[in-house]
Amino acid sequence: MTVTVSATLAVNEALAEKRRQGVRVLPLGFGEAGLPVHPVMRDRLTAGNGANAYGPVAGSKALREAAAGYWERRGLPTDPAQVIAGPGSKPLLYSLLLEIGGDTAIAAPSWVSYAAQSRLVGQRPVMVPTATGQGGVPQPDLLHAAVTAARERGRTVNAVIVTLPDNPTGTVAGADTVRRLCEVARELDLVIISDEIYRDLVHPAAPGEEPAEVHGPAEYAPERTVISTGLSKNLALGGWRIGVVRLPDSEVGRRLRDGLLGVASEIWSSPSAPVQEAAAYAFTEPAELLDHIDRSRRLHGIVAGAVTGAFSRAGAAVSVPRAAFYLYPDFEPAREQLAARYGVTTGPELTGLLLERFGMGVLPAVEFGEGSGALRMRVATSLLYGDTEERRYAALAATDPLALPWVRAHLDRLAEVLDELLAEASGPVLARSQASAPQAVS
Repeated sequence: MTVTVSATLAVNEALAEKRRQGVRVLPLGFGEAGLPVHPVMRDRLTAGNGANAYGPVAGSKALREAAAGYWERRGLPTDPAQVIAGPGSKPLLYSLLLEIGGDTAIAAPSWVSYAAQSRLVGQRPVMVPTATGQGGVPQPDLLHAAVTAARERGRTVNAVIVTLPDNPTGTVAGADTVRRLCEVARELDLVIISDEIYRDLVHPAAPGEEPAEVHGPAEYAPERTVISTGLSKNLALGGWRIGVVRLPDSEVGRRLRDGLLGVASEIWSSPSAPVQEAAAYAFTEPAELLDHIDRSRRLHGIVAGAVTGAFSRAGAAVSVPRAAFYLYPDFEPAREQLAARYGVTTGPELTGLLLERFGMGVLPAVEFGEGSGALRMRVATSLLYGDTEERRYAALAATDPLALPWVRAHLDRLAEVLDELLAEASGPVLARSQASAPQAVS
């Protein structure tokens, strides 16, 4: 089959080309954490640069023990034997899909790579809508119906993927939604793959407050839940390529472990040894890294909140993001105005217009498993913090990052773009539309 470049990577390249052409851009399409490497992690990576031997396929003992401790501190006792490390969570997910086999139920909307990888391994993903504010977790009743219908047509459906917190909506599914999904998974004998790579980036409700707790499926269905995480988001180490999975302590987990190790041995042999050494330190969660993560989630929350406000004032319907650096505005309230002024009737047409006319990079809902007619889009705010390491450090340290000139310039430009986009729409019309329209599907 033909595989196109991931939409998130493609929009990043498109914006780079716009910059080369001298166009002023708004980089809101790429899901990179946008923050500098903490100095202690640089030191740890440097200290491990002599580790050049192949290591254990499952990952080093130190890394697996540290990851086990990470989950134990989150209420999930874990034996290091339950942990497998890989060169990023993407190849681990791909290997899981290969080993589990059959088709996989996936939330709509959801991260672009779930459905793409499912197709790569020969599956036909079963897309299941999510409820407003409950992004990343398929609606349990709809999941039951979709999987049952697929099986009645002769398909084999063996797994469901959830994302807590969610990309693309930035929302966090509640405990009741997760619990009910686990009941359905147990009834239908589905393996649950829980992508929790954003778990440490839940925004504080108010300055000085602790972030809300995330309730994952391993709490309610421990015997069938695989958890995936890494360091690319909480510590902004995407380029280091390191991820870990926690397998259930059950027959399902032991079967998956044997299969995953077989796949890993033929694809990547073992993760990068120097990176593993640094990652082992990170997963012990020393105080300086916890402080760094705390500052990161605070910054993400402040900037994502400001961007959400800009879209809301423009007339888009949008659920308030509660984690990470994403939001998912819906321009359905402005559909008539967009069609009349630009001939725009689909999500790709709208995001294409924003890119070509305004230099604004965002991704349409169709890339996340929704229909092309949806006027929703994934907005990533994390590249607004600055284009140099000095500026990014300043954003992390700022009491009010919105007052930093370069952050304010991006926000002002966003307001200009949205104002010009909908300039012919009268304020009262949009205000009435926004009040009567449902929130964007999350």
